[in-house]
Amino acid sequence: MGNLKSVALPLLLAASIMHLPFSESLWFFNYHIHVTNDLPLLNSPPGKPNLFLGCKSKNKDIGERAMVKGQDYTWDTKINFAQTTLFFCNARWEGRKRRSFDAFVANRDDRRCSVYHMSCMWSVREDGIYFSPNNASWFNEYPW
Repeated sequence: MGNLKSVALPLLLAASIMHLPFSESLWFFNYHIHVTNDLPLLNSPPGKPNLFLGCKSKNKDIGERAMVKGQDYTWDTKINFAQTTLFFCNARWEGRKRRSFDAFVANRDDRRCSVYHMSCMWSVREDGIYFSPNNASWFNEYPW
């Protein structure tokens, strides 16, 4: 009887996993998140940081960065088993504005970020934080 349990339980578990909704990117692919500082310099001298960006998930703090114009902040992630992977960022435009935004949400970005090399492309601009699914068309998803 004990032997039957040791065989039946793994088979039952495997069968139940096979019936879960399955996205081909789930668990296997790295998603690349890019946040670029495209803010105007205004009164800031070139080479001086004008954007401060801190990003994290529930379990991982990517850290805060002081970014100069044109600088890119990047990290990779995979989607967890429960498809609840979430990274959010706090952006602070020196002396002007603050905004939090979701840089990666598994159930939102699984498909749209797979279009362009498994990348989520973000651009911080004067009127908000933009997303691009293809690094060509940009949409203001988080106005300041």
